[in-house]
Amino acid sequence: MEINPNLSDKAQYDYELVLKAAGGDQKSYAELLERYRDAIYFMLLKMVNNPIDAEDLTIEAFGKAFKSINQYAPNFAFSTWLFKIATNNCIDFMRKKKSAHFAFEPPGDDNDDPSHNIQCTGLDPEETLINQQKLNMMKEIVAKLKPRYRKLIELRYFKEYSYDEIARELDLPIGTVKAQLFRARDLLFNIFSNTPHKF
Repeated sequence: MEINPNLSDKAQYDYELVLKAAGGDQKSYAELLERYRDAIYFMLLKMVNNPIDAEDLTIEAFGKAFKSINQYAPNFAFSTWLFKIATNNCIDFMRKKKSAHFAFEPPGDDNDDPSHNIQCTGLDPEETLINQQKLNMMKEIVAKLKPRYRKLIELRYFKEYSYDEIARELDLPIGTVKAQLFRARDLLFNIFSNTPHKF
């Protein structure tokens, strides 16, 4: 595939990284992440006005972009494609959050009934059991990953390590940690999608 001659030097360099990443080069994933992580994060922070949500949405945006990296065509800059993915994902997030907020509001004119203001925040026994089954299944699936990916998932999601803590624990650059976590999550999703659910 020929590079669009209208692309800037920066965009052409990005495209070279994309080609390498699509071929499985982890360093190229990490470099793309480093080049755009902060810009994506601050754009999303302006949209959601919440640092934690912005961080999660940044991770999701790169995860979606990296998962679909073979679909990128150099008709326009990679950064344009990436920002569009991040923006669309953020809009979906805000819509879902808004829908969830309104779902808790009781319909009709019965708001004077104090029982409508009582919300049960705990899980019933059945939900607790289902969640435990999901956790057990997730651990079984994680055990099928290659050791390096398994360790990343365990540290991040089971032990709740920060990216900095994982980087120190595994003696890796933080960009590499994030890039490999995206890959690990993708593998995990694919395995989970092909696993029969019992709940």
